Amino acid sequence: MSSFIIEGGHRLKGEIVPQGAKNEVLQILCAVLLTDEEVIVRNVPDILDVRNLLDLLVSLGVTVRACAPGEWSLKAEKIDMDFALSGEMVRKSAALRGSVMLLGPLLGRTGRTVVSKPGGDRIGRRRIDTHINGLKALGASFVPNEEKECYELYADKLRGCYMLLDEASVTGTANIVMASVLAEGETTIYNAACEPYVQQLCRMLDSMGAQISGIGSNLLKITGVNHLHGTTHTILPDMIEVGSFIGMAAMTSSELTIKGVSYDNLGIIPDSFRRLGISLERKGDDIFVPAQEHYQIESFIDGSIMTLADAPWPGLTPDLLSVLLVTATQAKGSVLIHQKMFESRLFFVDNLIDMGAQVILCDPHRVVVIGHDKGIMLRGRKMSSPDIRAGIAMLIAAMSAEGISRIDNIDQIDRGYQNIDLRLNALGANIIRESK
Repeated sequence: MSSFIIEGGHRLKGEIVPQGAKNEVLQILCAVLLTDEEVIVRNVPDILDVRNLLDLLVSLGVTVRACAPGEWSLKAEKIDMDFALSGEMVRKSAALRGSVMLLGPLLGRTGRTVVSKPGGDRIGRRRIDTHINGLKALGASFVPNEEKECYELYADKLRGCYMLLDEASVTGTANIVMASVLAEGETTIYNAACEPYVQQLCRMLDSMGAQISGIGSNLLKITGVNHLHGTTHTILPDMIEVGSFIGMAAMTSSELTIKGVSYDNLGIIPDSFRRLGISLERKGDDIFVPAQEHYQIESFIDGSIMTLADAPWPGLTPDLLSVLLVTATQAKGSVLIHQKMFESRLFFVDNLIDMGAQVILCDPHRVVVIGHDKGIMLRGRKMSSPDIRAGIAMLIAAMSAEGISRIDNIDQIDRGYQNIDLRLNALGANIIRESK
């Protein structure tokens, strides 16, 4: 298990380019199973989750070749069904949350797949009912396999239908869309997720010959086709990393330019940071964050305490609430953070409290942050990262704190952030990676 040793109090200065979007690339890599032709994917981040998924695709028989840094060629000419239905497949996929999006492509292409209990972050239960119910609506049978400790899905032929999803699940929508593009007839998905990552997946599938309408809305219509061909696709910049850098600049009173952010795909993320009082300026497709000694949280028009809550797109992504929370600890004023989706994602605030932050954990989903206005700095301490987003929030806290901090279990951070220590050190941070 590796660790970060962070000396706090260093200001950052310069330019940084966000990596390719983790939440998009996992969908895109799974989608290559839908064709036997070559797919080129560009701007792929070199993160642990991507490496693990590429390894899983190789085991499934996909030919994977690195073309250039961040560019990969993938060709699923033949799928190894012996592995796809094996206990080893169950074991490997259980360790990677993103592997759940293999269900739709494998079912659509081969008519058979297995699913294990989802892996990934320890942030609470992550049910897959939306995925399974959508695939069952298309005609798949869902049966338990006690011997392999998994569930099997199979279908002689998937057929399009109308479905109303019980939640606007991003990965659930992606799975159902990928299964539908090769199904017979028309599929209508209402209450579909419409995040930019889902839009990107749909546009990629269209470029492969799929017929999808309603992209960008919560009502998708897919007319099934018999075959998809190869394509070239470029991953968007990671909006979560963009938000992380904004919070990092504010917490360390740093001047930072974030390059090539695909601003029009950020939704309300910039305004959410502005609500905390953080100045940021759009310059073309870049974001400039000036050095700020102080920033003040807004109140609502009636004077009540500001609330930041996650919501389906175009609402605020839940993946940024941990960053917004830690950023608020050094603002002037108070804010209520309401994390609706996962019941364990806010428990990392105990570490911030031990560092000197004034944070009240109201219940598993809500915290009140009372900002110090940088009058009282956080103190360095030893921590352990429970998940990707809490890990980056802890790193931001440690970079702004007085003294030395240690973050263990940084494999969780590496799952979503590419060479984050090296990139931040180039801007003036002091982060040492210690491997065991």
